[in-house]
Amino acid sequence: MTGSRAEYGLLRWLMQGIKDDPDLTLQLVATGMHLVPEFGLTYEDIESDGFQIDYKVQTLGELDNPEGISNAIAEGIRGCSIAFSKLQPDIIVLLGDRFEIFAAGIAAMTARIPIAHIHGGESTEGLIDEAIRHSLTKMSHLHFVATATYRDRVIQLGENPDLVFQVGALGLDSIKNLKLLGKKDLENSLNLKFAKRSLLVTFHPVTLEKNTAKQQMTELLEALSTLKDVTIIFTFPNADTGGQILIKMINKFVSSNPNSYIFKSLGQLNYLSCMQFVDAVVGNSSSGLIEAPSFKIGTINIGDRQKGRLRAQTIIDCSPLSEDIVKAIKYLYSKQFQQKLSDVINPYGISGASAQVLKALRSIELSNLLKKKFNDLGVL
Repeated sequence: MTGSRAEYGLLRWLMQGIKDDPDLTLQLVATGMHLVPEFGLTYEDIESDGFQIDYKVQTLGELDNPEGISNAIAEGIRGCSIAFSKLQPDIIVLLGDRFEIFAAGIAAMTARIPIAHIHGGESTEGLIDEAIRHSLTKMSHLHFVATATYRDRVIQLGENPDLVFQVGALGLDSIKNLKLLGKKDLENSLNLKFAKRSLLVTFHPVTLEKNTAKQQMTELLEALSTLKDVTIIFTFPNADTGGQILIKMINKFVSSNPNSYIFKSLGQLNYLSCMQFVDAVVGNSSSGLIEAPSFKIGTINIGDRQKGRLRAQTIIDCSPLSEDIVKAIKYLYSKQFQQKLSDVINPYGISGASAQVLKALRSIELSNLLKKKFNDLGVL
């Protein structure tokens, strides 16, 4: 299952491994933002990478309100139920914590299909994703986590330790496997010019906060407007409550700031290539915490969306207030901070997670997974 550009980028090399394995058959269901024109119809990127999409589940309607999200989950459950009935998979691989994936998990659970869940045990205290992620853990039968801390959390939720595998972050495989673009090729591809200083900005709504998206984006754009001779590259926010107003605000900012650019979807190659040539990832995307440290660049992490995740020493946390964001940017360029970058160690690993997941999927007997015993840690 894949529902967004970012999630597909993480799953890509696992998908390729399954596709290339003579003993396995890859079935692919696309849903969510992949199928929506305003987010770039990114299912076409999947197909251009050589994958066949076996079923498309439409879920997205009006998502700037809670009712729209609930309706999308309902449509997702219905569509995934039909897809799974037709495809008859032996196991379903789900990554992450978005509502489209939640819908797939419910459909798979009621269809009595084992679930392998990737990136469980993590914490994002500002999002509905927090509850969705842990709910998916309880629906799932195999667990592939990024760090030892996250493995402990999944076990704490009652899962069998023998079926919880610490593999690292799948997104780091793309850094190793993709031939990233050079600066000139990237500038030509994106029709932009990197200045001496450049920032990559992705800011999503904080879904457990009511009506904060517009104000927080106002503060961020105010801070960015103080920068001179800096290339600013925006990517679209996710399809979440409050996302549409953010897109309108970014478009307005870009129209009056000649060194700024906005993209519906850069695609993984361009996105990771950009990380080579920017000074920091700015906003509240998980990529700033998971992938950015591997490029030895800074991350300015704004607000509570990623609160609870493990952090490298290159993460600069700040409040969603313009003066604090400006201070964070100044600290980013300070000698004190820049000296940290060469020695950074990414807590999410190096690469090789996809191969470890593939090995487990090939070897684990699936027939006895459905009935789970709660792994009680005992009375403390």
